[in-house]
Amino acid sequence: FAHFLEHMAFNGTKHFPGLELLRFVENAGMSFGADLNAYTSFDETVYMLTVPTDDRALLSGAVQVLHDWASGITFDSAQLAQERPVVIEEWRLGQGADARMRDKQLPVVFRGSRYAERLPIGDTAVVRHAPRSELVRFYEDWYRPDLMSVVVVGDVDPARMERMVRERFGTLRNPANPRPRPVVPVPGHPETLVAIATDPEATVSSVQVLWTHEPPPDGTVGDYRTQLVQGLSGGMLNGRLGELAQQPSAPFVYAYAGDQQLARVRDAFVMGGPAKEGALLPTLAALLAEARRVDDFGYTATELEREKADLLRGYERGFAEREKTNSSRYADEYVRAALTGEPTAGIAFEYGLASRFLPDITLAEVNAVVRRQVTDSNRVLLVNAPRKQDARVPSEPELLAVFDSVRAAPITPYVDDVATTPLVERAPEPGRIVATTPLPAVDATVWTLSNGVRVIVKSTAFRADQVLLDSYSPGGSSLAPDSLWIAASTASTVVGLGGVGTLDAVQLQKALAGKAASASASIASSEESVGGSASPKDLETLFQLVYLRFTAPRADSAAFTAFRSRMRALLENRSREPEAIFADTLQVTLAQHHPRARPISVAWLDSLDLDESMYVYRDRFANAGDFTFVLVGAVDTATARPLVERWLGGLPAVDRPERGRDLGIRAPTGVVRRTVRAGQEARGTTQLVFTGPFDYTRENREALSALSDVLDLRLREVLREDMGGTYGVQVGASSMREPRAEYSVGIGFSAAPERVDELTRAVFAQIDSLQRVGPTAEELAKVKEIQRRALQTSLTQNGWWAGQLIFHDRNGWDPALILKQDALVAAITPATVRAAAQQWLHRERYVQVTLLPAR
Repeated sequence: FAHFLEHMAFNGTKHFPGLELLRFVENAGMSFGADLNAYTSFDETVYMLTVPTDDRALLSGAVQVLHDWASGITFDSAQLAQERPVVIEEWRLGQGADARMRDKQLPVVFRGSRYAERLPIGDTAVVRHAPRSELVRFYEDWYRPDLMSVVVVGDVDPARMERMVRERFGTLRNPANPRPRPVVPVPGHPETLVAIATDPEATVSSVQVLWTHEPPPDGTVGDYRTQLVQGLSGGMLNGRLGELAQQPSAPFVYAYAGDQQLARVRDAFVMGGPAKEGALLPTLAALLAEARRVDDFGYTATELEREKADLLRGYERGFAEREKTNSSRYADEYVRAALTGEPTAGIAFEYGLASRFLPDITLAEVNAVVRRQVTDSNRVLLVNAPRKQDARVPSEPELLAVFDSVRAAPITPYVDDVATTPLVERAPEPGRIVATTPLPAVDATVWTLSNGVRVIVKSTAFRADQVLLDSYSPGGSSLAPDSLWIAASTASTVVGLGGVGTLDAVQLQKALAGKAASASASIASSEESVGGSASPKDLETLFQLVYLRFTAPRADSAAFTAFRSRMRALLENRSREPEAIFADTLQVTLAQHHPRARPISVAWLDSLDLDESMYVYRDRFANAGDFTFVLVGAVDTATARPLVERWLGGLPAVDRPERGRDLGIRAPTGVVRRTVRAGQEARGTTQLVFTGPFDYTRENREALSALSDVLDLRLREVLREDMGGTYGVQVGASSMREPRAEYSVGIGFSAAPERVDELTRAVFAQIDSLQRVGPTAEELAKVKEIQRRALQTSLTQNGWWAGQLIFHDRNGWDPALILKQDALVAAITPATVRAAAQQWLHRERYVQVTLLPAR
């Protein structure tokens, strides 16, 4: 009922009948899903609405929406009938191996509690047959003022907004005899509960150990200090597990530890991770051994020093960004305050507490945390595994025996391997900025260095503690011969695992403790890049890391072997997953089985070669002279200039003009349909992809985007709202210029298998409508307003600016055009979209791949 009622809140209220609520949001330039949404969990339903604050009528309307949700849902019979199948489709989307195994294990986790009997998504029989009168009864029982909270965060006048809320919500009254809201307990248990779940479509084995407990108090300064102690312990324990995962002998792919909320009244300390093939028992033993190692020997002083530095640095950055924090983060915090009583002290107060307490927290305090968390009572062991003939899953007695064996096994102390060498042992000779070109239209500057490197610098005030660095260079993996294509496509990943210079990956992470800086390299099909981010105070560290990614890549055979072992565990059973088979079929069909478009597989993994990857990597980053960097954010140019000259100007450069090579990967030119039969769930999924040549202009890109957005809007209304056939439709469009200009439009949805053909016909009917008469004026107005609002938001984001500066530079376009994108949006007409549909949605040229259950 709770979840079904959440759906009905979007399908007719007193002041927004039918789908008027969706129209109100879209007319305001907001999107269903991103700006209008809700969720129902075990203990609450939360509605979320984002609206612009520059229009008083919209703000007033938003408060009216909240009021209608609280007391004005109409439960229109026609809308009720239409929404039942939509809720079923949401349920259907969540089905599969993970859901089947979860359904076996949750009753064990919540044994003895009503939480074990229900999931928030709902019972499908109830959804199909619940009488309107019962939903109304539930609404009247539980949607009442004493159980409601209203949270408003944004660029508003607080006093005026408070008056609006009081005027609308002050008229609501509690029932004369309200039903008591029960607090549903989750009882503890002295024994270890075990739940083993297998499934023929599962792809990875995993182990989780939960030690359940009541939520800890958090209302006092002393409670906050306790949280800091626990945070330090958790950070160090995860650091150790991360180190283990990078060893070839590790039995798990990765591992984690931390606190998790199970329900309002029950939390758990969890240790777990996916196991390598046949290593469930060793994985469990390794997890328990790390907990016992801390219990027996504690953490080291150097670990604690690093963890304190990292934690305090995080508080420092949060404090620096206090005036730039996104409204949604405040809203989330206030929602938690309303639901659980979590204090909202604010970052200034919390930063003060952290600065006060962290220096005095001792090893003895932190060492005692795991001893309190890892006990013999209230323990739950969950094991998941693929069900197949050639694999044996450990029995419950075998799993329980691991606890005793680890308790009796010899354990050695942890050794903290910390390198003493500096990050860069010898700084390069700096280059010089030989040309400075202002870009006044976008308030940026281009520095050209003596080695040919170009740097576009834009200082912003969008974030107080953020600097972003990105780059591009033509070439990429396309320039590698076919014999090295796998080495080329994986080179940046494989080589990056080795660290840089004399530091392996673990030592590098330790060397960066207390610093906010990171950088990584990437090799795409037609270009390579190095990018990263930093706090302004750690800007030199960012440039040093970039320099090392170019000049000192590190081949680490142990890290490489560990990587292959981890990947093998993820790939060995991948073909059991219906969605993976579907995705692979779509990929090879679109590429017409081109050798370089083969899906990832165990055979692909076996062909990896570290020496070949290192060879390709060194070749791709041997010449920095054709790189263009962008530096955007809280950049002080006087500080940045000498750093750029030394670390980017000191990069090697050779005279080697390059561009990406056309590999000859082509989509089919006719109509290709493929049907995949896999899986046991009654779910069908289809993907339509239209492709073809493209005249790559700014106007055409905007027309393609508008076509995609109009189609997305219309198909959601028709397939979901009118037909009740799917929970959602995904429409996306893209275009590229290199190695050749072409476009792609993808349309995808999931539904009951027997309705896939019907819904596909409806998709083509809407395409035909757009091609014949184009969009309505209302549809296009919504899309243009959504795009305008999105652009308005993007203009205040460093990441967007970095991407736009690179994009325009790569295409040789004047960066002044960045600020003229609103004119492109304004120029779109219904005729533009109609022509776009005619030109780019050819009935004679598309690929359709459909996934249906196995017969």
